[in-house]
Amino acid sequence: MHEWNRGFVGNTAKARYEVMARDIDKAMKFMAACGADFEALRGVEFYASHEALLLEYERALTRIDSRTGDPYDVSSHFLWIGERTRRLDGAHVDLLSRVRNPIGVKLGPSTEPDDVLALIDRLDPDREPGRLTFITRMGAPRIREALPRLVETVDRAGGQVLWICDPMHGNGFESPTGYKTRNFDDIVDEVRGFFEVHAALGTVPGGVHLEPTGDDVTECLGGFEQIDEAALATRYESVCDPRLNHQQSLEVAFLVAEMLAARAAS
Repeated sequence: MHEWNRGFVGNTAKARYEVMARDIDKAMKFMAACGADFEALRGVEFYASHEALLLEYERALTRIDSRTGDPYDVSSHFLWIGERTRRLDGAHVDLLSRVRNPIGVKLGPSTEPDDVLALIDRLDPDREPGRLTFITRMGAPRIREALPRLVETVDRAGGQVLWICDPMHGNGFESPTGYKTRNFDDIVDEVRGFFEVHAALGTVPGGVHLEPTGDDVTECLGGFEQIDEAALATRYESVCDPRLNHQQSLEVAFLVAEMLAARAAS
């Protein structure tokens, strides 16, 4: 476990996570004692992903696979269409309907059930598992109201989509001091709402889309350090979107682990 993970878990305010951390540590030691290739456990397969926003760029990097004859956008493994560019008759949907990459679509709180069905028919007409991901960005106040009808609609229609929660982009606002920021409590609440909806419907919460950094930035309000509006200027380093710092990132990770454990036990 990295030292900054240890620092987080060792914090007295995070005592509730110590049991989980000890279990992880014991499991890793057990595997090492059994002769597992420990260096391999430290490795990870890395995949790239980004929004397919600039069509000239994406078209220029689309290639035909010589073995299958299928087109792939080689700018990234996984591409997604944004909330503002997901029009059925738009060029972004048209391009990604033609490539064979796994693709995603961002869905905001105004999304209607008919919208998701039309997107499935356009982007995944064969209902192919792994092809289409819906990334919900509802905002904490709307997640429990807006998400259930979409999930129910897709489930009834036999859609083979993966559901991912993006609790970052639906909870942004500008602070009185002029900084683009997000509130940690809102981020956590949207993740909780996402898990609650899927638990109630018996469907699968497939993942979480976060924007973290391992640095001690002060870009999102709240968290254990209780970053306030006055502290935003201390280490606000992002030139785009505000990120969770390493303490906030780990706190979210442990909360998600708790929710997964509770789901497995239910």
